[in-house]
Amino acid sequence: DVIYITIESVIGIFAVVGNALVIWAVKLNPALQKTTFFYIVSLALTDIAMGILVMPLAVMVSLGVIIHFYSCLFVCCLMMIFSHASILSLLAIAVDRYLRVKLPTRYRTAVTKKRICVILGLCWILSVLVGLVPMLGWNQHVGSSSYIECHYLAVMRMDYVVYFSFFTWILLPLLIMCALYTKIFYIMWIKLSLSSAGPPGGGTVCGKEYKMAKYLSLILFLFAVSWLPLGILNCILYF
Repeated sequence: DVIYITIESVIGIFAVVGNALVIWAVKLNPALQKTTFFYIVSLALTDIAMGILVMPLAVMVSLGVIIHFYSCLFVCCLMMIFSHASILSLLAIAVDRYLRVKLPTRYRTAVTKKRICVILGLCWILSVLVGLVPMLGWNQHVGSSSYIECHYLAVMRMDYVVYFSFFTWILLPLLIMCALYTKIFYIMWIKLSLSSAGPPGGGTVCGKEYKMAKYLSLILFLFAVSWLPLGILNCILYF
C-alpha cells in the first residue's frame, strides 16, 4: 500500500505541475493562443483535476475504506468521468487536426472559439452522463448492507466496465483517433512532397503542422499505453 500510494502521489504531482506549465506557456505566448490550443488547455485542466482529485480517490479505493455503498460508487463514477473527459478531449483534438489539414480554407472560417467552447462543453456533458450511468442502477448493489469496504469491483459491474466504458468509450475513440492520425500523416506527407518541389520555404507551414501532429499523436500513444493494459485486464477477468 505504501508503494502504491507513493507512486500515485508522484504521478499526481507530475500531472499537476506538468499540465500547469502547459497552461502557463499558452497564457504567456500569444502565438499559442489558437483554436487548437483551447483543446490542449482543456485536456491539461482535465489532467490537473485527475492529479488533484482522481489520484487521491484511487488511493482511497485501493485501501478499502469502509463507507456507504453509494458514496463509494460516486467516487468510482467520478474517476470514470475524468477519464472519459480526457479521451473525448483527445478525440476532439484529432478531429480538429484532421479538418485543419483536410479543409484548411474552410477550417479558418468554420472553426471559431465559440464553437470550440460548445464542443468542449458537449464533451464534458457526455463524460458526466456516461460516467454517472452506474448511479442510475447499473451497479453491484443487491440491497444488503449499506456500508461496504470500498473497492472498485465491489460497486461497479463488469459488463458496464467492459462493454460500455472500455469498448464503447475508450477503445472505439482510440481506433477512430488512430484512423484520423493515419489519414493526417498521409495528407501531410503528400503536401510536404509537393512543397519540396516548389519554391524555398513553401513547406514551412506544412512542416509546423506535421510537428504538431507528431506531438499530439505522442499524447495519444501515451494515453493508450496508460489505459489499454487496464482495459485488457478487465476483459480477461470478465470473459
